Amino acid sequence: MLAFMPTALCMWPIGSHSLGLLELYNAKVASGEIKPDAGQAPVVERLAALAHDLEAAPRENFFTRLLRQSTPPPRGLYIHGGVGRGKTMLMDMFFAAVHTEPKRRVHFHAFMQDVHGRLHGARRKVQDAIAPVAAAVAAEAKLLCLDEMQIGDIADAMIVGRLFEALLARGTVVVTTGNMAPEDLYRDGLNRQLFLPFIELLRMRFDVVALEGATDYRLGRVKGHETFVTPLGPAADAQLQELWRRLTDTERGKPMNIEVLGRKLKVPQAAHGCACFEFAELCEAPLGPADYLGLARNFRTLFIENIPALGPAERNEARRFVTLIDTLYDAQVRLVASSAEVPERIYAPSGEHSEFVRTVSRLREMQSASWWGKKIVET
Repeated sequence: MLAFMPTALCMWPIGSHSLGLLELYNAKVASGEIKPDAGQAPVVERLAALAHDLEAAPRENFFTRLLRQSTPPPRGLYIHGGVGRGKTMLMDMFFAAVHTEPKRRVHFHAFMQDVHGRLHGARRKVQDAIAPVAAAVAAEAKLLCLDEMQIGDIADAMIVGRLFEALLARGTVVVTTGNMAPEDLYRDGLNRQLFLPFIELLRMRFDVVALEGATDYRLGRVKGHETFVTPLGPAADAQLQELWRRLTDTERGKPMNIEVLGRKLKVPQAAHGCACFEFAELCEAPLGPADYLGLARNFRTLFIENIPALGPAERNEARRFVTLIDTLYDAQVRLVASSAEVPERIYAPSGEHSEFVRTVSRLREMQSASWWGKKIVET
């Protein structure tokens, strides 16, 4: 199998750090680990160019800070495209290959939750909390890679524009992925006009790169292992109970609490790294990213029972479910679930449908043998 090599980058000297990204990508193509993809080619090329620019930049010191306005840091990247196209894979390869320090890679949900926590603490000391929080984040990350940017609530929409502007002013280079083009972010959100300056900031200060194509590589890895059971009923209940016994060696787990931002989140059943919830307990209750991150940090397998069919009237429940699956996916948590419908039919088309397409893809991948690991699946 022939490897892809962007010709525009072949002139770089052998042994440069930026060439490491190209070598890594081409090695994966040559070995068959990933397939040659013309849609990925311009994204790989742009990421490799950014890696080169980052490592060619002078080390941060007093004099480079004075010269920052005349020699600005490299432009950031906003990579958008359909679900399963490889955006996260390419960004992670870039993050591993580039030698810039300090650097940070984090899911956007987790990043915003961290920011909200820092803002809460900073407001006790200063009136404008954005400045000290941005300074702290910038000190921790000269390169900040954010996966799956999505703006789902007014709190994030009001913060993210000023935060990004402050980070860029301090020289942090931001690379982020998302399913939507900048102009489609927060499209139907409350007071969207207040968010429009951030969209303009993305267009002015970032290189926006589309990952074209329609191939969803996650679906090719699905092996059909029955960890997502439909329809609901006694047979589904019995199947989940059998999977629970296989994974925990118990008939029923014990209730416990985990701490989330200084409060207690009740876990109905927990045993041997597994937790079990009803859908209503996770997505009808007023939970959010912090709660789901807490679960992901404490458990390696999550059972969700009785996922219903959702429609426009359940918009809030659908949004929480999208956030929950994003969080579990990013943390590589295993999922066992019973549902009224197969993933493609859980949520009827509406304003949230574009984000739910990604959720469907991830639910399918999370059923695969490669996600679970053959040893676990076969025992």
